[in-house]
Amino acid sequence: MTSDTVYNIILIAWLVLSPLIFTGLFFVVAPYGRHIKSGWGPSLDSKLGWVIMEACSPVIFALCFILGKAPLSITSVIFLLMWEAHYVHRAFIYPSSLKSSHDKMPLSIALSGIFFNLMNAWLNGYYIFTLSGGYPDQWLYDPRFVAGAALFIAGFVINRHADFTLAKLRKPGETGYKVPQGGLYRWISCPNYLGEILIWTGWALATWSLAGLSFALWTVANLAPRAMSHHTWYHKHFPDYPPGRKALVPGIW
Repeated sequence: MTSDTVYNIILIAWLVLSPLIFTGLFFVVAPYGRHIKSGWGPSLDSKLGWVIMEACSPVIFALCFILGKAPLSITSVIFLLMWEAHYVHRAFIYPSSLKSSHDKMPLSIALSGIFFNLMNAWLNGYYIFTLSGGYPDQWLYDPRFVAGAALFIAGFVINRHADFTLAKLRKPGETGYKVPQGGLYRWISCPNYLGEILIWTGWALATWSLAGLSFALWTVANLAPRAMSHHTWYHKHFPDYPPGRKALVPGIW
C-alpha cells in the first residue's frame, strides 16, 4: 500500500466522520470556556491549553511546505502565508487576549484539539505541497482562487473583529460574562464562529481540494453546534438578551 493510498483512505474516513461529530455535538457540549464542568478528568490553564492545541498546526503545515515534493510557486507560498496568518494568531496572539488567569480547560479537550489540528494540517499541507503536483502561478487568477481568497479575507476580518470585541468586554481583574455589542453582534451571537467558517470555506474554494473541503466541513461540524449552545446559554443567563439575534447566520439561524 503506497503512502498516497494511505492518505486517501485517511482523508475519506475524515470526511465521513465530520457529519457524525456535527450530530454528536448537538447533544454533548465540549466542556471549556463558559461550558466548563467537572467530570472530564485533569485540567490545565486555558491559555496554555490554547497554545498547546493550536501551535502544532502552523508547525506541521510549515514542515509539509519545507518537505513538499511539488514545484515551488508563488501560489504555494501564498497558501502557506494564509494558513500561518490564521494559526500564528490563533496559537500565540489570541491566548494573550484571554483576560482571566483562573480559567481551566480539561486536558482531554486539549489532546483532542491537538489531534484535530495535526490531522487538518497534515491533510491540507501534504496535499498542497506534495500530492497536488503544485499549483501554477496562473492559479492566482482562477475564479475559484479569487472567490476563495475573498471569502478567506472576509472571514479573517470578521473573526478578528469579533475576538477583539469579546476581549474588550472585561476590564483587567474582572470575571464573568457580558453581552457583546456592536458589529455583527447586533444580529448574531457568534460572529467569531461565522468568521472562522467563512475562512475555511474560502480555503476549500481557493485550494479546490477534498482536503480543504474536509476542513470546511469539520469547522461547521465543530462550530455550528457550539454557536447554538452559546446562543442558548446567553438567553438562559441574560433575561434581557436581544430577542432578534440569531445564533450564527443573520436573520436565519
